[in-house]
Amino acid sequence: MQLMRRRRCRTAAALAVLVLLAATSLWINRSGTPPGSASSSPGREQAQRARHQGPRPAIVPRRAWHAETVDTAPGARYAPAVKAAVIHHTSTPNGYDCATVPRMLRDLYAGHAYGRQWDDIGYNFLVDACGTIYEGRAGGVDRPVIGAHTKGFNEGTVGIAAIGTFTPGETVPEPMLDAIARLVAWKLGPRAPDPRGSVALVSTHDESRYPKGTKAVLPAVGGHTDGYPTRCPGAALYAKLPDIGARAARIQRR
Repeated sequence: MQLMRRRRCRTAAALAVLVLLAATSLWINRSGTPPGSASSSPGREQAQRARHQGPRPAIVPRRAWHAETVDTAPGARYAPAVKAAVIHHTSTPNGYDCATVPRMLRDLYAGHAYGRQWDDIGYNFLVDACGTIYEGRAGGVDRPVIGAHTKGFNEGTVGIAAIGTFTPGETVPEPMLDAIARLVAWKLGPRAPDPRGSVALVSTHDESRYPKGTKAVLPAVGGHTDGYPTRCPGAALYAKLPDIGARAARIQRR
């Protein structure tokens, strides 16, 4: 009698184990994650971040517009990462033929490199009225090159110049807005702030709007005037910056 009871207990225990194994298998098949394990893996987190990386837009390289060879450019300096975009205008006439932009870029380069005695053009990128994006400062479009566009906040930002003048009453061309948004969505990668938000940056120069060493909270997509006392990028373009940030966020699928 006792032997029969032992056999029954063993059978019941074996059935309980089988039921538990079946339930665990069903859980894994449904969720892909066994009970008690972390809800996300490094691979899944990486995929999640990649969702917020906009695709690289078409960019015209320096060699396509530069009067000199790229080899003459100085050694670039790099920041750890790009945290914000600073939008400028070039204060040059509007209504230009986009076919003449390479010559305009050479003139801008000459003004920065020779007129102001800078080591290169200050902007990282320039965008024309037709929506064409041009590489500006040397160092690699896919790298966090430190430009010379916003005194006090050059490190950790990308300087994007809209070719033209966008003071009150001027119209910012739609192709230009779209191109700037696509560029922002790419340069503000998955580890950067939401383009619609803000970012804390430390001023490196007393001539900026913030004394050197001050932590300033600036828009992730801001204007030159946010970090330096100037009217750049003009009231008309400045008013479009929230729209640019929203477009960039949509491209990043935020």
